[in-house]
Amino acid sequence: MDRDDVDRALARLGAEHEAVETSLLALQDHAGRRLLEGAALSGVTKERWAVADAAVTRLWTYFDAYSGALAAAREIRERRRWPTREDLAELTERLRGPGVTIAGAGVEGAALAERFSLAELVARMNELYAASLDVVVAADAVWSALPARIDLLAAELHRTRSLAYSVGVRPGEHPSGDDLEEITAELAQLREAVIADPLAFWVPAAGSAAPGGGRPDTARYDRAARALDDVRREVEAVLTVRQDAEARLIALRDVLSRADRTLAEARAARGEVLAKIAASEVPAVSGPPTALQEQLAAAAEYRRQSQWHRLSPLLDALEVRADEELRRARESLTAVTAPLAVRAELRGRLDAYRAKVARHGLAEDPLLVERYDTARRMLWSAPCDLRVAEGAVLRYQQAAAEALAPPRDHRPEGPGEEEA
Repeated sequence: MDRDDVDRALARLGAEHEAVETSLLALQDHAGRRLLEGAALSGVTKERWAVADAAVTRLWTYFDAYSGALAAAREIRERRRWPTREDLAELTERLRGPGVTIAGAGVEGAALAERFSLAELVARMNELYAASLDVVVAADAVWSALPARIDLLAAELHRTRSLAYSVGVRPGEHPSGDDLEEITAELAQLREAVIADPLAFWVPAAGSAAPGGGRPDTARYDRAARALDDVRREVEAVLTVRQDAEARLIALRDVLSRADRTLAEARAARGEVLAKIAASEVPAVSGPPTALQEQLAAAAEYRRQSQWHRLSPLLDALEVRADEELRRARESLTAVTAPLAVRAELRGRLDAYRAKVARHGLAEDPLLVERYDTARRMLWSAPCDLRVAEGAVLRYQQAAAEALAPPRDHRPEGPGEEEA
């Protein structure tokens, strides 16, 4: 190396020395490293930090050797403004040759020595620094992200549990109460695991060689958060039941009362049909639903005892069954009263044709009077034979239609007649 080569090499090595020193000091003061040094670690973090901690110690050994070798080279260069051939030869050896000897640099625990050039030493320090920084940054990222989120979720869990207990959602009494206990245990275990072994919750970025490339693994936290959301929705539903229970019970009683009245009306109508309509198939009418009344009484008791978690599903089921019962009662009434509806339709049709005949001045027509009286006697007598009565109404309609038809003029036109 000539003098310019030496000066350029010293400047480059000096800049690298400054960069390495800055990085080492930053690593020394890194919050993640301080936490790792003071934490009771376990698992993969304990293993990797033991390696990284030893690497940091080795880094300082390398750096001290590097600093000494660089200082010695500078001292030689500063002897003379124009270095001699011997000076340049020595500087070349120091700056380019494997002139830095470090004891115990090989196998851990052995007293072997290893020789490096300054460039090789810088590369080795960069390698150890990147590996150590990766451990420190990953652990710090997990500790910065997960414990705080777990604590926030635990606080939300505490609020949800207090609200759940107030509406009777407790372990052993309601599935969501059991879920709350499981979530509580899971969060406690998760926090303990994250503090002791943060690197077990680190997902390295695929294809990234940069130290600390990756993200915290939040899968367990996310599952607990989703489970708590499910419990919270259930508790809110139970709370809504508590607020609306009285109104819903009143509405249920009203629906069942209407169903009972409709069935009573259907039973009365069935007796009327059997008495007034002959040869008619009339369906039977069931009695009031005693099972629903018993369940309604149980719901009222749950409300009185503030057992909202039991009341909630019972009210949901009762509302569906009460609506079905009212619909069934209405269908029963419709089926029972169908013959009466047919009789009413026939009566209306008969009176409508009689009014039409009267408007045309044919009310006293003997045939129409006879057929009207026959049909009316059948429809207003008891029991009424609907099939025979319908035939009588049809015969009256036919007679009325013939009487109301315009007369036909069959006279032939004369040859000299003109149109009027």
